[in-house]
Amino acid sequence: MGFKLVNVDGRAALASDGHYYDLNEISGGAVSDDPMQALAAASQLSALNAALGGMTPAGNLADANLLAPVPRPPQGFGIGLNYRKHAEEANMDIPEVPMVFTKYPASVTGPTGDVVLRSNYVDYEGELVVVIGAPAKDVAVEDGWRHVAGLCVGQDISDRAVQFASTPPQFNLGKSFDTFSPLGPMVVSPDALDNPGALRLTTRVNGEVRQDDTTGDLIFDVPALVSYLSHIMTLQTGDVIFTGTPSGVGAVQGLFLRDGDEVVTTIEGLGTMTNRCVRGPDHPNATAVTPFVAGIAARKD
Repeated sequence: MGFKLVNVDGRAALASDGHYYDLNEISGGAVSDDPMQALAAASQLSALNAALGGMTPAGNLADANLLAPVPRPPQGFGIGLNYRKHAEEANMDIPEVPMVFTKYPASVTGPTGDVVLRSNYVDYEGELVVVIGAPAKDVAVEDGWRHVAGLCVGQDISDRAVQFASTPPQFNLGKSFDTFSPLGPMVVSPDALDNPGALRLTTRVNGEVRQDDTTGDLIFDVPALVSYLSHIMTLQTGDVIFTGTPSGVGAVQGLFLRDGDEVVTTIEGLGTMTNRCVRGPDHPNATAVTPFVAGIAARKD
């Protein structure tokens, strides 16, 4: 039956039929109200979810202040060029192994959190995010799903001016500004989804569809990524893996985010995030004329 885990004002809760149920209360204190600790109790969450019919909800989901369901991931990973069509639009070869970079945990914000832009070259990247449940070390591909607590919607916001300020590019910092990792609105366990391996993902900016594909186009799917990373380091409960973005990113089109833009990201079965863009002060590389910035300027002309 699975479960849907939400973070309501900092407290872990289960979501069902438009309501939320405080996890600590419905478990009689057996499960922590800390969303990070709740992720370690996946089997208990499923059992509690199956019993929600006889319990009283704490409130309506539509009225809840939902924060990032994984507010403090121990480790955050991003995967580059992991959709075939995105690799093609970037004129890059299909990678033979996952292209991994770091999404620093300080960049996490919630499903309605503002995204602070620090240059005129900030891009959107709608992504499926994997949340690790049971710790994983040297996991076989066929066992990868066993270590996934759930999936959620994510945005891998990217400051291209920082990302391409040097050669080779600097992915880690360009994708880890404060607010650059929106997560939400809930973590959904794989067994609560009809087909967790092929979910439709759309990204809209001010109502215009910019990205529309399914996770079936992933080059390295969820089990493959869990296996690959676990053979390098131990994956911990609450780690997040941004699995890559479909085609349609702004850099390819010369369409970057601006003050007041609204980014809406939806994944089938996982829900929708709505993040507003707010222009902040320039960072030191915001106006540097790097080859990347010069190329974008030429493309727009």
